[in-house]
Amino acid sequence: MIFSVAGGSNRDAILLVVRIAIGSLMLVHGLPKLEALLSDGPVQFPHIFGMGPALSLALAAFAEVFCSVFIVLGMGTRVATIPLIITMLVAVFHVHASDPFIKQEMGLHYLLVYGILLFEGSGKYSADNLVARQRAT
Repeated sequence: MIFSVAGGSNRDAILLVVRIAIGSLMLVHGLPKLEALLSDGPVQFPHIFGMGPALSLALAAFAEVFCSVFIVLGMGTRVATIPLIITMLVAVFHVHASDPFIKQEMGLHYLLVYGILLFEGSGKYSADNLVARQRAT
């Protein structure tokens, strides 16, 4: 454990609340992207690093929907944060680079929480912990 968000037994409860909250909040952004990706209409999404709008949208939808679900469940939390961190870095420093700070702030908030989850992991109340306990027995 690199650093702890709270001491003792509160740490795991806080990580549970943070995982459920941040995962649920990001799903609000990801589900419309997944719908847009699955629709028959033309893809309206920024070209990111020359990948084209369809691939860029697919990667963002994957991170924001599927990785968020993994975080809520506490399943592969550290790995699931990596695509979300990349997505937020791209959103803040590429898509919204020339926008005012207020447009970048939300992405920075998400980035901060994902960074904490990357270092702290999912905590005791998670699928990761259940798997680890089963392997230990």
